[in-house]
Amino acid sequence: MRKRIISTALCAAMVAGSLAGCGLKSPETTTAAATEAAKTEAAATEAAKEGETEAAAEAGAAAADPEVTLVMAEVNPLDTIVGMTDSKFKELVEEKSGGSIKIDLQASGVLGSENDVLDTMLGGGGTIDMSRISAFALTSYGGQKSSLLSVPYTFAGRDHFWNFANSDLAQEFLMEPQENGAGVRGLFYGEEGFRHFFTTKEIKGMEDLKGMKLRVSNDPIMNGMVEGLGASPTVVSFGELYSALQTGVVDGAEQPIANYASNAFPEVANNLILDGHTLGAIQVIITDEAWDKLTENQQNVLMEAGKEASAYNREISEGKEKEVLDQLKADGCNVVEVTDITPWQEACKGIIEESTKDNKELYQQILDMK
Repeated sequence: MRKRIISTALCAAMVAGSLAGCGLKSPETTTAAATEAAKTEAAATEAAKEGETEAAAEAGAAAADPEVTLVMAEVNPLDTIVGMTDSKFKELVEEKSGGSIKIDLQASGVLGSENDVLDTMLGGGGTIDMSRISAFALTSYGGQKSSLLSVPYTFAGRDHFWNFANSDLAQEFLMEPQENGAGVRGLFYGEEGFRHFFTTKEIKGMEDLKGMKLRVSNDPIMNGMVEGLGASPTVVSFGELYSALQTGVVDGAEQPIANYASNAFPEVANNLILDGHTLGAIQVIITDEAWDKLTENQQNVLMEAGKEASAYNREISEGKEKEVLDQLKADGCNVVEVTDITPWQEACKGIIEESTKDNKELYQQILDMK
């Protein structure tokens, strides 16, 4: 009997050893593992619920916002750098707002020139709520700081501009018109490439511009630049520029490369000289009237979408510009490279000093951002 008990104990010990050797867990170990797994699953479920709750809260906030349609003006076609940036901004705003904000984007100058649009926006009435404009266009509307961005040869390159556009100083520039009581505020910056002169007559260098009638907007810096180059500044509305070139009212004008091509200017002025006198700084603005009718959530949507649209603009601008320039050359446009910009800078020295004398320190801050 004693032998049988010993034998039975030995068998039990062997079975337990065999189970351990095969990696099987004891009932206590298995229970602990199951408990830990249950805890992990519960934590994951709780996290998922929290995520769903947050998403639901955001969706609820968006759903609670009133529906509003903002009319946005663009003077150029949608296949330009600025047009593509506008379209991206529209897409982002409508998506982020859950559809509570719709942007009615009116392109190709159907709502008028930049000055026409600004006059309408500042005049009130709410027929135009937003616009993409050239930064210098605000000079006559309470944006004196913005005029520094159009001073010839300010930006050494695109990186230099983006160092400014992403700085705290840029935010001061954007809010200047609103702070001065103009009734509009800037949302974000972008750029449409360097601006160059194009002419109806063949051109090989700066000296060929002398005596030409060059179209300008009604901007003192641009007027001074053209005069410094020995040409005659002639104010013509952008919407009338094609016919003015065609009929000889003007001999040339200046635009970023993508805008030059998209507006069919090579058809009537097929000579392009790459002097790059300014980088086409742009901004999107909104009237205070339109801004104030948005909820805080919707205002935040515009700001967030603006940051992403600005980054998108930076991403596409240089590549789009090169693509268009290559096509212009392939189509037979007379493209002249400028190998030495120094004579151009010297010719514009007077207007550079004149337009920065009242903001020397501020202008120097921009120059130091290279």
